[in-house]
Formats: sequence, structure tokens, C-alpha cells
Amino acid sequence: MDGIQAIMTYLICLLSLNLPKFETVGGKVLEETYMKWVQYKDNCVRMMTAEPFPQGMESLTAKRSVVQNRIKGIKENIETSVLVHCSFLVGLFCNRTFDRYACWPDAPAGSAVNISCPFYLPWYDKVSQGVVRRRCGPDGLWERDGSGRVWRDMSQCEEEKEVTSQELWFKQLMVSFRVLYTVGYSLSLLSLTMALIILLGVRKLHCTRNYIHANLFLSFILRAVSVIVKDTMLERHWGRQIMRPSDVSEMLSHQAALGCRLAQAMMQYCVLANHYWFFGEAVYLYSVLIASVFIDNNKPLPYICLGWGVPLLFVVPWVVMKLLKENKECWAFNENMSYWWIIRFPILFASLISFLIFMKILKVILSKLRASHQSGYPDYKLRLAKATLTLIPLFGIHEIIFIFATDEQTTGVLRYVKVFFTLFLTSFQGFLVAVLYCYANTEVRTELRRKLHSWRIATVTGPE
Repeated sequence: MDGIQAIMTYLICLLSLNLPKFETVGGKVLEETYMKWVQYKDNCVRMMTAEPFPQGMESLTAKRSVVQNRIKGIKENIETSVLVHCSFLVGLFCNRTFDRYACWPDAPAGSAVNISCPFYLPWYDKVSQGVVRRRCGPDGLWERDGSGRVWRDMSQCEEEKEVTSQELWFKQLMVSFRVLYTVGYSLSLLSLTMALIILLGVRKLHCTRNYIHANLFLSFILRAVSVIVKDTMLERHWGRQIMRPSDVSEMLSHQAALGCRLAQAMMQYCVLANHYWFFGEAVYLYSVLIASVFIDNNKPLPYICLGWGVPLLFVVPWVVMKLLKENKECWAFNENMSYWWIIRFPILFASLISFLIFMKILKVILSKLRASHQSGYPDYKLRLAKATLTLIPLFGIHEIIFIFATDEQTTGVLRYVKVFFTLFLTSFQGFLVAVLYCYANTEVRTELRRKLHSWRIATVTGPE
């Protein structure tokens, strides 16, 4: 495989993981590598055009013009090697050429040529003292290997094996993470869809509380779908096969990235909406158990504005800043972390307020259970633990675990631990919520049994 194509293919393999924060680095490296490669290629073309030809070539003006035209053709089609046939020269030498990996000057027959490692390599800092080698045969042609390709030794320019093994381990880890959260989101999607149908289909379950639950389920569904769609768009964008250099420039164009940018924006909106429906659940429960707040419990419209409207106030400015300041690739990489705080701040704010409400509600439940314990109910600690475990997924309290461990602060093992728990909890949370607030809910199960009993009676008796 050609050198630059191998580099691009390797980077795209890393990008195909499509995990938050990790695929973005590969995309940035890919773009920077390609731009440096284009610069290296242009410098090579200018060198081949400007450098004088070996002695004996100056008098052959017409043939020199033909040679220059061939060199000029590189700019239009870099895939065509520059083959300058020099049998008419005084003395044999191998022609100058650009093989899409390194720029080679004219070389006398029977000599070896050493060229510094190309500066566009992502690991150039580690191999800047190395060279890539070719040999010019006694017949004035570049030597070829057993497969018929021009021989080239670029062992000194390759990445260290230790680094390569670390990247392979990293890739395998990221693939495992992706399988984990894909299974989690798929399971959540199926269970939440059935739960939403039950809440909306059974008339006696229609109330403000279940209406808020249904919207929370819907936000989970949209979040799962948006993550899966985003992954698909990223894989489609970065995973295309590279057949020629123009494929890379097309891949990095704004038109090609439009679909994955839209998917990225939709995912950010769905994630925010999911967190603010958590917030809505906390506010509703606080209003019912403790005190009336700024939202009327009997009117669902304020909750709709909170859950579906507030996220727009943050996603729209984020999209505008991305368009104006960081309109690169699929908007997954954050060069300026201050723009990322447009999305991060409302999530942290909602999570912190939900946590405070959670602690307040837990205090109220504890006091009531203690009172019931004094009246002869000894299992109040068990009931308190059950209530606590039920409220945690409803309020999204698990977000507090890593709330102060930001992406800029976490490195090494801590970063992998954070990624694992974040992906595991967020992907399977929808399934847990569906089980606790639908399938295991006493009210829902009672209504389903009644519906099933009525259906059985109607089936046995038949229409009158």
C-alpha cells in the first residue's frame, strides 16, 4: 500500500471507534497530516521544476520542454508518477520523482540515495533524524523488489513498535467501549419504546406524573437514537475507502461533513433535553412532597418548556460558535474548551440542582419512615434504601460522581475509568428507568393485569 494511503487508512481506523473525545483527535491528526502532505508534494513539484537537469541536458531544449510538461502534470494527477526517460542523456541516471511518500532527486546510476523522513508524518518529531532510502541501478532505473515495485527502505521513518502496540491496545479498548454502550443504548431503546407505548396506551395511567415520565422516556429514546445515528454518520464520513488523494480532500470538505455535523448538533440537543427532563422530574417530586415551586403541577406546558425548550437556548449558541470559530470536521473536537462550556455548564447546573433536591427529598422520606417506624414498622431502613436507589436513576444523580473530574483534568487510568463508567451508566440508564417506573411499577402492573383480564373475558364470551 502506498505510504500516505497507509497513514490515512490507519488514522481512519482509529476514527471509526466514534467515541466521545477520542475520535476527534484522530480527525484532527488526519486533517493536519493531509495538509502537510499537500505542502510537501507542492514543494517537491517546485523542486523538480526548478532544479537543473544533469550535464548534457541543457542542449536538448525540446526534450526538456517535454520533461517539464510531464512534471507539471503532477499537479493535475499526482497518481501518475513522473517518469522522465533519460536514455538520450550523456551518462545514465535515475529520474527525479515523487512517489507519494518522499521526494527523490536525480541520482547517478549505481548509487544509493538517502532522503530525510517526510515532515508530514504525525510522528516526525521522533524520526526527524532518520532517512528513507532508494537505490539507483546500473541501468539508470530505480531498483525494484521481488513484487515488481520500486524498492524503498523507510524503516527509520516508521513509528516505534512500542508506540504502535500501545495504540493497538488503545484501539481494542475503545472498540470494547463502543460495543458496551451500543448494547446499552440498544437495550434501553427497546425497553423504553415499549414502556412509552404502555404509558400512552393505557388511559387510566394518564396523569401529570406519568406524562412527565413519558417525556423522560422519549428523551432517553431520542438520546439513544441520536448517539447511534451520530456513530453511523461518523463511520460513513471517516470510514470511506481511500483510492486516491482527492478522496482525502473530499472527505475533509465542509460538504462531506454536513451530515455528521447535523447529527452531532442533534445529539447535543437530545443529551441536554434528557438532563432537563431529569431536572423536571426532580422539580415535580419536590413540588409534590415539599412545597409548590415556580411550576404548576397540574399544567404540563411549563415542564415541556423546561425539558424541550431550555436546551435550545444553549445548543443554538453552540452551533453558531462552531460555525463561526471551529467549523472543522464533524464538530466533535473542541480546540477552545470555552465553547464546550456552553453545553457543559447547563448540564452541570441541572445535575447539581437535582442532587440538592434529591438530598432534600431523601431527608423528608427519612423523617416519614422514622415516624412510621415508631408506629410499628421496623423495616424503614430497607424502605429508605429502596427509595434512594429508585430516585438515583430518576434524577440522574450518577452524573455527580465525575462532575468535578473534567476532561481537561483526567488523564491516564482515571480517564479510562471515567469513560467506562460514564458510557456504562448513561447507556444502560434508560433501561433501568423503564424497569423501575414502568415494568416494576405497581400501578402500571395493576392496570396491565386488569386490561389482560378484561381481554381474556372478552375473548371467552365473545361479542354479544
